[in-house]
Amino acid sequence: MAWIELCCQSAFSLLQGASLPEDLIETAAAAGLGGLAIVDRDGVYGLPRAWRAARAHDLQLICGATLTVEDQPSVVALVEDLSGWGALCRWLTRAHHRAAKGQASLELSHLAAGAPGITLLLRPGWTPQTAAALARAYPGRLGVLLSRQLGPGDARATEGALRLSRALGAPVVATNEVLYHSRDRSRVADVLTCIRRGCTLEQGGHALAANAERSLITEHEIRVKFADLPQAVDAAAAIAARCTFSLAELRYRYPHEVVPAGQTPMSWLRHLTEQGLERRYPGGLPAQVRERCEHELAIIERLQYPSYFLTVHDIVAFARSRGILCQGRGSAANSAVCYALGITAVDPSRASLLFERFISEERGEPPDIDVDFEHTRREEVLQYVYERYGRDRAALVNEVISYRLRSAIRDVGKVFGLSLDQVDRLAKCTDRWSAGQGVELRDLILEAGLDPDDHSVRHTLAYAGALKGLPRHLSIHVGGFVIADEPLTSLVPVEPAAMSGRTVIQWDKDDIDIVGFVKVDCLALGMLSAIRETFDLVYQTHGLDLDLATVPAEDPEVYEMFCRADTVGVFQIESRAQMSMLPRLRPRCFYDLVIEVAIVRPGPIQGGMVHPYLRRRSGDEPVTYAHPALRPVLERTLGVPLFQEQVMQMAVDVGGFTPGQADELRRAMAAWRKRGSMNAMAERLVQGMLARGISEEYAQRIFQQIHGFGEYGFPESHAASFALLVYVSGWLKCHHPAAFAAALVNSQPMGFYSPRALLLDAQRHGVEVRPICVQRSAWDCTLEPCSDGWAIRVGLRLIKGLAQEQAARLTQARDRAPFRDLADLARRTALPQDALQALAEANAFAAFGLDRRRAAWELQGLWASLPLFAGLRRNEPAPPLPPETPAQAIDTDYRRVGLSVDKHPMQLVRQARPELPSLAQVGELDGGQRVRCAGLVTSRQRPGTSKGVVFMTLEDETALLNLVVWPKIWSEHRRLARGAVLLGVEGVVQRQGRALSLRVERFWPVESTDLELQACSRDFH
Repeated sequence: MAWIELCCQSAFSLLQGASLPEDLIETAAAAGLGGLAIVDRDGVYGLPRAWRAARAHDLQLICGATLTVEDQPSVVALVEDLSGWGALCRWLTRAHHRAAKGQASLELSHLAAGAPGITLLLRPGWTPQTAAALARAYPGRLGVLLSRQLGPGDARATEGALRLSRALGAPVVATNEVLYHSRDRSRVADVLTCIRRGCTLEQGGHALAANAERSLITEHEIRVKFADLPQAVDAAAAIAARCTFSLAELRYRYPHEVVPAGQTPMSWLRHLTEQGLERRYPGGLPAQVRERCEHELAIIERLQYPSYFLTVHDIVAFARSRGILCQGRGSAANSAVCYALGITAVDPSRASLLFERFISEERGEPPDIDVDFEHTRREEVLQYVYERYGRDRAALVNEVISYRLRSAIRDVGKVFGLSLDQVDRLAKCTDRWSAGQGVELRDLILEAGLDPDDHSVRHTLAYAGALKGLPRHLSIHVGGFVIADEPLTSLVPVEPAAMSGRTVIQWDKDDIDIVGFVKVDCLALGMLSAIRETFDLVYQTHGLDLDLATVPAEDPEVYEMFCRADTVGVFQIESRAQMSMLPRLRPRCFYDLVIEVAIVRPGPIQGGMVHPYLRRRSGDEPVTYAHPALRPVLERTLGVPLFQEQVMQMAVDVGGFTPGQADELRRAMAAWRKRGSMNAMAERLVQGMLARGISEEYAQRIFQQIHGFGEYGFPESHAASFALLVYVSGWLKCHHPAAFAAALVNSQPMGFYSPRALLLDAQRHGVEVRPICVQRSAWDCTLEPCSDGWAIRVGLRLIKGLAQEQAARLTQARDRAPFRDLADLARRTALPQDALQALAEANAFAAFGLDRRRAAWELQGLWASLPLFAGLRRNEPAPPLPPETPAQAIDTDYRRVGLSVDKHPMQLVRQARPELPSLAQVGELDGGQRVRCAGLVTSRQRPGTSKGVVFMTLEDETALLNLVVWPKIWSEHRRLARGAVLLGVEGVVQRQGRALSLRVERFWPVESTDLELQACSRDFH
């Protein structure tokens, strides 16, 4: 039997192994090894990926782990069969629950209790005395590992291993103790060691390897190393022959609670589906929907997924019983069954959606349903899952956080001795915001005040690049639950999450599909919380009882608002790119919103489909079809493919693909984008289209579109689910702007705009915004009656430095009786001095006739340090205090609250520079006109598909203005453009219909005021 390495740790031995499992498997196969054991430290995190790679290379994968044993050296546990896998999972679960997060420790007594189906290999450090109990518990299944790293300690290690072998009657087992797939990764392993130990390379000392020997080697090389002990090499093969377990043996079963007595999962699913269809179609079930449901139910039954649908239905039913807004989205919206069950809101009779994108018999992978819940109430849903199914059977999914360049630079820079300040400057100068056309990395490093020729800087950049993509640490998935019918620890190790009361399985959200586990995504969506709160405010102020289903449909006023791109705060269509598209697309019905949501995405953009669609929509280009068979697929999008489902259906109708193969093509394109190699399936699609009369140019455009979809998938089903929330949020903004703006601010952080921008937009729409007041403000923003409707009272939540618990003390004391003055408030609330100071700087004491400075003076005059006199004033005369200037007032407002209700900073700028137009005046200019203006920076964007173009948004009290900054201009002005709060620009007005932007030709600093704003823009990639 060929040589098999039994002790290989991958990069999932966090900050220790230096190679990904896939690279180790590929290298082992190329080297002619008969198999490979992945035994990561205290975990099986990387095994699904290793198993997938091993199947592709027809290589035996031996599953195992390196176990940390309390007060003893570690051991390697190899799994022989299914019972051994269960034992390993339980050991790892116990070890992690006994230690702090990120650590594990298993008692020797627990290990010595024995477990069938496990072979233990002792690492160096064990003695005959400490290992005696293990020898008794694992007769014939115990080995002594021996590694020879061509160092001075090899002879001593050999002597110790042989002595222990004779004492225990256990064979010596040869290993190379692999940490990386090739020798050139050895220095990466050294850097990881230093990161793990928190030291520099110079301080690493004996912790660093003396050579590069801990790589995968061939059978010839290992036999040369162990020429005097050939039986040690043969022992590895003998042990491997016993280890026949495969992850394919795992059998995930759904929970039984979702099926009533006397029913089977399938019969109960059919019953609920019929009930749902009657409710959804009270006027009669369309024949096509009946046909779709039967088709779907047949596939669900064949693939044995009914319990999965019942589990999701159970969770959604609970949420709705508690009045929690929820909405299924994603590919589940392709399913008529999901629509009938109330999981999604997309009517399949209104869309030609490809069910096989959701469930494919050929793909053989489980479905994936995402359900969004109000983000402020999702915890109720999570706790229901734990209570319903038990914490031993329900756990969240792990998420592996991998190194990106900036995080790698921050870790590696410390290893090479850079100071924290130097590391920070180097990380910032290498991000995508610093780059531009013709900008060299060397110049960016010089601008950051560093020497690009310094060996520490050069090595930091080189090794940071080598770390990209390696796992850095483990996190918790945002809401992916795995729920089983048996304790999860018999299937996968479970460990505590950093968040209290949470447990996670050791496998990543993207890896559980490999082993056939099914997760239910209980996700949080801020817009649902904002919509729910708006509904509540509308009921309180107008008596209207609204929900997602009863918001009046197809309101022309709402669509007119969309056509004006008046969409600040509206779900999904509030970004600069969407605002630019809205006046050109001019949505007039719900399906137009589906297209609007999806069209500003990499797939249609990279495929060159956006402009043809807009030209056809405006009548400037005739609607044509590349092939007659494409008319049913593309008719609703004017002959232009915009959605994933359409491209996949095209692969079926004119590419010769089956539905399952069409989805495989989409998945293959994702891999092609990441690995940079052409995929045979993509070429097959092009050839299939050419054979059916499609032009090569059109086929290549479809190929590019799938390329974009593969990395940034956005299907029609997803867009349809989101379009409902687009319309509802737009209707609320249009008809109840005060309630909508208040709810958006109360639901922060979320969306594209800051609370400042949201409240300023409300003011532009005629809503009165009232300042923070200790006599009237609650924690949240609230509504107060005013002469022409309802005004927003800004909530205490916006004061930086005031905790929610402190605000609650204030409001509870006020509810008992209004405050007489500042001293009365201080005495009755017992707030600390820093909280009172925060209220003073927020001008919250104005109701007492005190401005900011007078309030701060009175606070200093309270007997705060003497509990007996707490809240009493010192009897001292108040000195005259100079009044705040308007600039000082705005600066303090922005620093403490993030906004100023009374005046926008640009009003002061224009007082000093009256020649500057307002942004509303700029918006009235014709295309081609040159203009010089200024504004507060609201956002910056540099999408990956923009080829270096940066998009920015400026604001003043009158309007927003979108800027387009070409790479050359950004490079010339990047320090000012990236860092300024108030920014002046010169450029040319661009118009496409009603869409307006400014193409920037130069930036200039706004220096003519006394403002020192600390506002922050929201910058997006």
